[in-house]
Amino acid sequence: MNFYTTILGSGAALPTTTRHCSAQVVNVNGFRLLLDCGENTQTQLRVFRQRLQSINHIFITHLHGDHFFGLPGLISSQHLCGRKDPVDIFAPAGIARAMNLLLEVSGSHIGFEIRYHELVHSEGCLPLLENDRCRVSAFALDHSVPAYGYLIEEVSRGTNPARRYAYCSDTGYTEAFLPFIEGVDLLCLECTFGQAFAPIAAEKKHLTAPLAATLAAKAAAGELLLTHISARYRDPAPLLEEASALFPCTAMAADGLVCEVRYTKNRPAPAVGEGLVEAASGGGGCGEGQSVS
Repeated sequence: MNFYTTILGSGAALPTTTRHCSAQVVNVNGFRLLLDCGENTQTQLRVFRQRLQSINHIFITHLHGDHFFGLPGLISSQHLCGRKDPVDIFAPAGIARAMNLLLEVSGSHIGFEIRYHELVHSEGCLPLLENDRCRVSAFALDHSVPAYGYLIEEVSRGTNPARRYAYCSDTGYTEAFLPFIEGVDLLCLECTFGQAFAPIAAEKKHLTAPLAATLAAKAAAGELLLTHISARYRDPAPLLEEASALFPCTAMAADGLVCEVRYTKNRPAPAVGEGLVEAASGGGGCGEGQSVS
């Protein structure tokens, strides 16, 4: 029973040589979905051995460039590789207009159907997708543009308990979405700044490490994964320290990290970072990402 996310990009708006812009591939018992598609996502898919054509469902949190500028390139490459199956893209309103304009002015012909599902709701948790592997829902965040978090829930099989993963990037501090992520086994939250930059975080509607930890604690999450790290932090250890002081079950995302979504109820609390394994880097290829102990 596999349920894990492969981090393709864990950086904030300005990519670095070690942290690319936001993107993750989530695998729920063989069903794959892409969360965000920042610049260079298609290259990261190859680096970490994720097949381009396995991406059928894409969920974009918001329309800032570091979360969707990789989308036209990914779609174009899928076409060049002979794709015929449709792709479903879930994103805030405006994604269809942006993509159609880019593809039109570049003279790009796409030989498969792109199905856009534009999100406009501001309250509640809206179901988006359900199959025999998982359910995906969206809820509003609090950012400078319309933004959404995504809740991915495993469909339970037999006596195995269902696991839940929530991805929230970008957002300022708000408790409005806590009811939708309560008790998730793994909570991935943006953590752009440390406490020293709290005024800037508030102004730009981002989270600091202590605020991310506070939300994780109030949500009664099993484990917290920090992502969307500002380029000013060459070493993110201080952010991890600030967060883990308030929420011990915290780990720091890194490009290539493979994070298992583990059932966290009725078991002892793990140590900081326990259960997270680093992906084996290497060659372009199109196979599945591998993890090592």
